[in-house]
Amino acid sequence: MTNRREFVLAGAAFLGASVQLAKFPQTSASGAKLKVGRTLYSNSLATERDVRGFRLEGDAAITFPNNRLRMTSLRDPKEGQAANFVYWCPEDFPSDIEVTWEFSAIKEPGLSILFFAATGRNGEDIFDARLKPRNGPYDQYHHGDIDALHISYFRRREPEERAFHTCNLRKSYGFNLVAQGADPIPSVEDAQNPYAIRLVKFRGMIDLFINNLPILQWIDDGQRYGKILGGGKIGFRQMAPFIAEYGNFVVRALEPA
Repeated sequence: MTNRREFVLAGAAFLGASVQLAKFPQTSASGAKLKVGRTLYSNSLATERDVRGFRLEGDAAITFPNNRLRMTSLRDPKEGQAANFVYWCPEDFPSDIEVTWEFSAIKEPGLSILFFAATGRNGEDIFDARLKPRNGPYDQYHHGDIDALHISYFRRREPEERAFHTCNLRKSYGFNLVAQGADPIPSVEDAQNPYAIRLVKFRGMIDLFINNLPILQWIDDGQRYGKILGGGKIGFRQMAPFIAEYGNFVVRALEPA
């Protein structure tokens, strides 16, 4: 029990006093005992200096009005997918990681996604010049030149998404919906920002927690949807006209306990 509790509390420690998290232990999707290792990357996302080297695909304003990364599309939402964008962290991360960040929804409608384990389909870096250019439309990311996992954790863009809130995990290449869970984050008018999001990826196992509440769990068998994805890059995606803020982005290594 000690290891499981340490696993949860270590994933929440980056928040300080800004978000109150539950103190009960959580397990991984498989029941595997894991421990958090060294910090691989830590970024407060508080100033323009913090995002030097980040890569924007699409047209967006990147600002820091509350000492948090705020992203806003510069395109008319009537342009559809052309108005959406992805903001990539330049670092490459290994397969077995815990990712934590703070999320605040500022203005709806819209949708937020995290891409992770993103590589070229033949193992290339996603910024390799041999890959087709990307500038925001979603099909470039799920039926393009990259493989990735992508989880939509705030979905308020279309009427059906606003009527029934879910978090969706997909695996690409392809548009494979592999897991789904209820989204506990309220709409903007009722939100008490920020919300603490924690993503666990250990080999083929994926867990998502929001304010330490288990949201979804999935174990990839490496067959039905292709090979298990390993390491790669992480990117934040938004759909126009959504405005959101992000802070305290931390990636830690995971190891068997």
